[in-house]
Amino acid sequence: MDVLNGFAAADFDFTFLEEGFSARDIMEQKINESLLSDDKDAFYVADLGDVLKKHLRWCRALPRVTPFYAVKCNDSRAIVMTLASLGAGFDCASKTEIQLVQSLGVEAGRIIYANPCKQVSQIKYAASHEVQMMTFDSEVELMKVARCHHNAKLVLRIATDDSKAKCRLSVKFGASLKTSRELLERAKELGLDIIGVSFHVGSGCTDPETYTQAISDARCVFDMGAELGFNMTLLDIGGGFPGSEDAKLKFEEIAAVINPALEKYFPSDRGVRVIAEPGRYYVASAYTLAVNIIAKKVIKKEQSGLDADEDDSTLMYYVNDGVYGSFNCIFYDHAHVLPTLHKKPKPDEHLFSCSIWGPTCDGLDRIVEQCVLPDLQLGDWLLFDNMGAYTVAASSTFNGFQKPDIHYVMSRAAWQRLQQICAQGLPDALEEQCSTNATSCGRESSLEIPAKSCSTRVL
Repeated sequence: MDVLNGFAAADFDFTFLEEGFSARDIMEQKINESLLSDDKDAFYVADLGDVLKKHLRWCRALPRVTPFYAVKCNDSRAIVMTLASLGAGFDCASKTEIQLVQSLGVEAGRIIYANPCKQVSQIKYAASHEVQMMTFDSEVELMKVARCHHNAKLVLRIATDDSKAKCRLSVKFGASLKTSRELLERAKELGLDIIGVSFHVGSGCTDPETYTQAISDARCVFDMGAELGFNMTLLDIGGGFPGSEDAKLKFEEIAAVINPALEKYFPSDRGVRVIAEPGRYYVASAYTLAVNIIAKKVIKKEQSGLDADEDDSTLMYYVNDGVYGSFNCIFYDHAHVLPTLHKKPKPDEHLFSCSIWGPTCDGLDRIVEQCVLPDLQLGDWLLFDNMGAYTVAASSTFNGFQKPDIHYVMSRAAWQRLQQICAQGLPDALEEQCSTNATSCGRESSLEIPAKSCSTRVL
C-alpha cells in the first residue's frame, strides 16, 4: 500500500530512509556529493517522520484539543500534505494559504481563517470557497463580514497577557473583556453567528499559567454570549507551543496546565470543541540547515610593540545563507542560533572567537555575533538544527541569493504509521506503539513497525 488519502509517496517528494539510517545520514551524503562539484549551495534536510512524531505526541498530551496547523509558520507543500493526511485542521491567514490547503483536498470545515483583519476581497474568496470559521476583534470587521459572508461562523479573538512571550501579538490583535461585550451586542444587531472565542498567548510563550488566565477569560466571554442568545461551541486556544527540546518551557509542562484549566472552565461534557493553532511545535525540529563557508577573514589583535599572537586572532566566517534568507528568524522570530560542526574537531584543536555572516552586501547580515569555533577552511560546512519554523516561509532572494533546496526524508516505518493512522485513526493501541520519550522526536529508529516495501526512491 503506497497511497495515502489519494497521495502517493512520490507526491510528497521525499526519500525513504532505510532501516538504521537517519536524516543526518542524508545530510552527510549530500555534503559528500558536493565534493565532486564547485556547487556547495546551502540546503535543508527535513524529516517528515518528525512531524508525525510531534502529532502523536500532541494527541497523547492534549487529547481534547484538535490541532489546526498555522500555515504561516512553514507553508512547504510536503508539510501541509503530511498534516492533512494525519487529519489536522489548518489555521490560514490569507487567500493564498486557503488555496494551498484546499488544493490538497482539505475540506473547508478543517480551515479556520484566523486573521482578525482581513481584506474584503479575501473575505469574499473565503465565502465562495465555503470557508466559514473566521476570527474578528473589531466592529469594522463585523461590518465587513456582514456585507460579504452571510454564512460566516465567527470567533471572537480576545486579548491576553502575552508579556512573557518572545513574540507578542496582543499589541496588534484581540479585544478586551469590556470591548468583547460590545462586539457581541453589535454582532447580535447585525444578525451574525458567533460560535466561539479564540486567543493567542504569544509565540514562544514562557509562562504556562498564561493559558489558565486566557481560558478563564474565554469562559467569561462564553457567558456573555449565552446572555445574548449565542450558542457558542468552539474554543480556540491559539499557539505558543515550543518546537524544540532546547526550549526553556517544555510542551508537556504547558499541556499539564491547559488540561485542568479546560476541565475547570469547559468541562468535557459541555459540548465545547477545543482547537489550537500550533506552528513551530510541528516543524521546528524537523529541519536542519547546512551552510558552506564561502569566505573567511582573520582579524589580528593589535599589541603595542609586539607582534600579534595568532592564537588571539578573531575569525569572521561568511556563509551562503543569511538574515535575508533562512536566518530572517533572527530578526522576525527573535531566534538565537548556534552552529554545529560538520567535521568533528580534534581533542586538542585550538578554538577561536568567531562571528558568522551571511552572503549579502548588507552589514546587518550577521548570523552569530560571537561563538567559539576551530580554524575552519573555505568549503567546510556548518549545520544549524531546529530551523523549520519561520525560516523558509519568510526568506527572500535579496541580492540574488537563492533559497536553499529542501530534501525531505521519511523512514519506511513512519510512512507505514502514516498509512495506518489514515486508515484506522488513532486508537489507543496504535498510539502506544510510539515511544513517549520526548527526546526521541525526529529519530526514526524508535518507530517500531515492521518495514514493508514501497515504490519510491531509496537511499
